[in-house]
Order: sequence, then structure tokens, then C-alpha cells
Amino acid sequence: MKPYANLIGGQWMSSNDALKNVNPSDTDDAVGEYASATPNDVADAGKAARAALRGWARTTAYARAEILAAAARELHARREELGELLAREEGKTRAEGIGEVGRASQVFEFFAGEAVRLPGERAPSVRPGVEVEVIREPVGVVGLITPWNFPIAIPAWKIAPALAFGNTVIFKPAELTPASAWALIDILNRAGTPPGVINLVMGKGSVLGTAIIGEVDALSFTGSIPTGRSIAAKAMERMVKLQLEMGGKNPLIVLDDADLEIAVDCALNGAFFQTGQRCTATSRIIVQNQIHDKFVSALSERMQRLRVGHALAAETEIGPVVDQRQFDSNLRYLEIGEREGARRIGGAVLRRETPGFYLQPALFADTSNTMRINREEIFGPIATIIRVDGYDEALEIANDTEFGLSAGICTTSLKHARDFQARIQSGLAMVNLPTAGLDFHVPFGGRKASSYGPREQGRYAAEFYTTIKTSYVRP
Repeated sequence: MKPYANLIGGQWMSSNDALKNVNPSDTDDAVGEYASATPNDVADAGKAARAALRGWARTTAYARAEILAAAARELHARREELGELLAREEGKTRAEGIGEVGRASQVFEFFAGEAVRLPGERAPSVRPGVEVEVIREPVGVVGLITPWNFPIAIPAWKIAPALAFGNTVIFKPAELTPASAWALIDILNRAGTPPGVINLVMGKGSVLGTAIIGEVDALSFTGSIPTGRSIAAKAMERMVKLQLEMGGKNPLIVLDDADLEIAVDCALNGAFFQTGQRCTATSRIIVQNQIHDKFVSALSERMQRLRVGHALAAETEIGPVVDQRQFDSNLRYLEIGEREGARRIGGAVLRRETPGFYLQPALFADTSNTMRINREEIFGPIATIIRVDGYDEALEIANDTEFGLSAGICTTSLKHARDFQARIQSGLAMVNLPTAGLDFHVPFGGRKASSYGPREQGRYAAEFYTTIKTSYVRP
């Protein structure tokens, strides 16, 4: 099997080492082999990106928009093919994979428009005869490090604004899911992106991360808190502009006046769909005492009916866990929860026709917010229930976490819904909706340990991918 190559300075570059991409639905199935870059490759990518920066930044906004629009069209046209590839390498269902490719197409289409809409400002000076202009310019060479759980959507919402606003890019996708990222870069390369504007370096973050920091003016990272903090410490030595998205422990409050069916749907979708492998997934379900037993019974019944299986099977609702390491981590947390005294519902290891990482969704009842299963991000199809007496206690527990990405409430009370929106300590607030799920044209990000730096997506992406220049002119 010939490895897929890295893209550096407009050339596809092979390497001596490659990583095998394995299908988590069938570990006997190798999706492909992908060239492992070296720190020297990153240095070459940095030189290529730096050399291309001036020309790309001076390219007209319309020309940049045309390239992004071409990528959007091809992503849309190939969404079924690429969605299946994504499902095969990551494990989310075929429908989820197709939906993710569709979202990537929408992101590129949106930023094609933003490229020609980037505003400036003109203001009178306090000094007579002087004019003031405020404009946005590219921040420079941008490093993008993305996770495995959304292997085409997250790269899209980082790459599209970076290119739209005139930056050049060094892109390192997750080592577990390089196939979708490679396909995206291939599309952009054929859409007419000039050599050196976008550079793909695949491989392990532990090998390439520090090298990338040394080559860039700004770095956008999505991943774990420990890795994000390590990146931040190294980046600050060079005063690299940072944007970090680092996970969550997202609460869903269910009050006794909630519509039970809506509340169960929100919890089921938020906690278990896409195998719970979302930073916005519902982890802690905080339920008022009067509705607690009915809710736990209804959710338990619904979750045990979820069909877990091969990602490409038409009947599958929940695909496998992404790999052995994540699978073992999920099993450890199941053991931890039981040792802490929680009552486990579900969570069986499953066997299917093909060897894979199949895990039945799990729910822990009778938990307290001090338990490890309620403090640490699990990142799997595992959720907990916390019983409370009333709204104020529920809100206090919801905010009692180092994370602050997404939070939700199910209630028919406008008073409580509005108070929740005002007082919840999170970047995303959902009312009668799952904690997971977002639009592409509005800002995304969190508070506390979940995020650092400017928001992603929508018009707010310009805050990270551009720098402001104030000019004073005497005509």
C-alpha cells in the first residue's frame, strides 16, 4: 500500500515512515497508510508558508473567495463518498459522516462570502486635517492542530477563515484520522490554492507540535486540556497568538416542569450520539427530584434500544469507539464509577460480526458531583445522573466544574430558562436542546478551562485570524 503523502510547498512529499489508519468498525480493515512528517518537514513547511504569505495576502479577496467556493462545491458533490470515508476511519455512522462533510461545505461557502465582506473603519481624528483608518490584516503563518472526532468539520472551520483572510497555513490533523484531512487538502490544492499557502504535515503531535510552534505567528488547537496547556506554555515563549479549545464536562439540567419526552431526547442525543465523542456532549444530567425516577426509567429504556454496530451499516445508530486506547479509557471509567458507588445501567462490551471497539451506552445513577466520573472528561458514550431538590441547587452544581463549554436546561418555565441563560458559566447555553449541536455562522467556544483566546466560527473568527492596524494620514 503506497502511503498518502504530505503537502509541502505545493509538492506531495513522501517519508520513510507511515501511520496505518485502521477502521474501528473492523480492525482487519486498513483504510490507508499516511506519511509521517518529521520536524525537518515542518521547518520546510514553515519556509514555504512564509515565502507564500506576501503574495497570498495581496491576492484579491474575490480570488481567495473563488478558491473557497470551489472547495465548498466539491465537498458538497462528494459528500456521500467522503462521508463514508470519514465513517470508515473514525467510527461515526455513515449518516453522521455525510452530515459532517456537508457542514464542512457550508463552512467554506460561508467564509467565501466573509473574504469579500471583511470590514474596516474610518473615523475622524481629534487633530484637524488628520484622517484615521482601522483595517484588518492577516495575522501571518497560522498553525492548525485538529482532533480526531470531527476530522473534516473542525479542519474546515479553521482552514476556511485562515485562507479567507489572507493567511498561510501549516495544518496537522489527528494521527488517528488523516484520511478525511488528506482529502480536504487535496480538494483545496486542486481548487487552485498557490504553492505554500496550505501545507499538510501528518504524524504524531508529540513529534511535530513543538516544531509547528516554532514556525508560526498564530496557532489554533483543539484537543485535551493537558496538551493545550503544554502548547500554551511553549507558544508564549515566542508570543504566538493562541486559540485553544479543550473540552468540557457539560451539564444538562432537567426541571420537574420539563416535557419528559423532550428532556429524554435531549439527553439521549447529547450524551450518546456520535458515540459520545464530542467536546459538547452531555456528561452530567442534573435532574430535579420530582421527575428523577420517571426520567431515569425513560432514558434507560431508550438508551438500551440504541443499535450499536458497524458505522456503515444502515441500521446502526451508534458506531464504535475510535480506537483501543479510547476504548480502554472508557472501560476504566466504568470501573471507577462502580468503585465510587454509582449504580451503572448499560455499558456492556459488545461483539459484532467484525472485530471492533463496540460499547453499549452507559448511564450512572445515584452519583454526586464530587465523584471522578463527574469531574473528569470521559469522552465516550457514558453519562451520569445527579439528583437535586430544586433549580438553584441544579445551577450551582452545573457551574461547579473547571470546564465551561456547553450547558443545557429542559424546562417550560421562561423565568428559569432566562435565568439559566444569564447565570450559567459556559460559552454555549441550550434551552430544550441537546448540549451538542451548533451552527456554522455564529461563534463557538467556552469559558474557564474549556477555551482560551478568541472564538471560532462565524464573523468572530476574524478576531483570531486577523490583526488590527490603525493608520493616521494627513492628506
